[in-house]
Amino acid sequence: MRGLLHSLRGRLLLGTIAWVLVSVVVAGLALTDLFRQHITRQLATELAVYQNQLIASMSVNEQGAATLRTEPSDPRLQLPYSGLYWQIDRLQPGTPPEAGVFRSRSLWDQTLQFPSDAPRQQTNNTLQEFTDPRGLTLLALVRTITPPEGTSTYRVTVAVDGEALSGPMSQFGVMLALFLGVLGLGLTAATVVQLYVGLRPLAVLRARVSDVRAGNAGRIEGCFPSELQPLVEEFNAVLESNSEIVQQARTQAGNLAHAIKTPLSVLANASERETTPFGNLVSEQVGLARRQVEHHLARARAAATVRTPGMRTEVLPVLQGIARVLNRLYADKGVQLNLGNVEDDWTFRGGQEDLQEMLGNLMENACKWADRQVRVSVCASAPDMMLLRVEDDGPGLPEAQREAIFQRGVRMDERMPGSGLGLSIVRDLAGTYGGSVRAEASELGGLCMLLALPGGRATPQG
Repeated sequence: MRGLLHSLRGRLLLGTIAWVLVSVVVAGLALTDLFRQHITRQLATELAVYQNQLIASMSVNEQGAATLRTEPSDPRLQLPYSGLYWQIDRLQPGTPPEAGVFRSRSLWDQTLQFPSDAPRQQTNNTLQEFTDPRGLTLLALVRTITPPEGTSTYRVTVAVDGEALSGPMSQFGVMLALFLGVLGLGLTAATVVQLYVGLRPLAVLRARVSDVRAGNAGRIEGCFPSELQPLVEEFNAVLESNSEIVQQARTQAGNLAHAIKTPLSVLANASERETTPFGNLVSEQVGLARRQVEHHLARARAAATVRTPGMRTEVLPVLQGIARVLNRLYADKGVQLNLGNVEDDWTFRGGQEDLQEMLGNLMENACKWADRQVRVSVCASAPDMMLLRVEDDGPGLPEAQREAIFQRGVRMDERMPGSGLGLSIVRDLAGTYGGSVRAEASELGGLCMLLALPGGRATPQG
């Protein structure tokens, strides 16, 4: 239930179902009451016809004796306890009523008994309810008349079994319940369909936003209802504004890097001409400063890129570019870079420079230590994540030392060129993107670097 209340679709569905139920119940009660009134009026009209026939057939002579010339011709009035009855009672002042002066054959040897406090004068056409001699409920139309002859008043009663009202009401109630039940189910089904159709644009919008987040699109495309289109336009405006801010930040970072690298280059060139211990110290520290600048600028660039929705980089062109450079650098060593199983539909959700920085460090490190072969492969590791494997056939590393190589400034072999910052930069950049990097033994006999990054196979837009 809490899940439904926290859902817009659930709230609308529950609210509509509650309203449909209330409406169906109210409609059922109203229709039942209207039908009861209709049946009651119909019975009263039918009984009034028999009552008028009795009154018209009744006469009183000069001595006050009443006679009834004809009786109503309905066959039910001749059948004992058929459910339709009539009776004429004499009412005299100061004496108890004389019941059944005239009565229908359907009463057999019984008479209709009225309460002792029943009014003697009744002229309305309202059906009255009372009990017949058998204890059954009757609906009666009662009217009193006073002929001009004599002093007696006569009460003319025409009655029908209560089943005449309750039977049709029961049948009507069953039919009405079935009809309203089908109507309620139909309205509920229509509500579900309406909610699905009405909220479908929200699902489409969610998919478009997911494409932007996954890097498959740079903005939200598509035609949306007029209620959602302003939101889509505002979101696209935010994306464009964010992209401009990131581009400005990259430009400023590049300017800063250029401004810092120029004096560092001057210092490096000057220190190369100095063969003194001081010159060697300056050269070493300038190189370290360069790596530190590149490290922190790379982290700043990656942080800005991560916050840019829709950023996407194809993996294969980056690998091919790095492979071309490394093949030239290590041509004398005879190292062969194998990218055989990397297909062209793998994409990285991030900036191209950051992917080049990470893969460049890993692949260059593998080429340094490899004997003859370096292999790079890509596979899916988790939803929206890909795993890049960089393997070499070099000497490898003991398991106890595999974590230490990612620490800043750590070098496993001082004879190899480098500052010990490359793998630390790779770990920092991967962590910025929500990924990771680790080392394990390679099937080639050397070291295998596993780089997990957000990305996967590109999905066609449509």
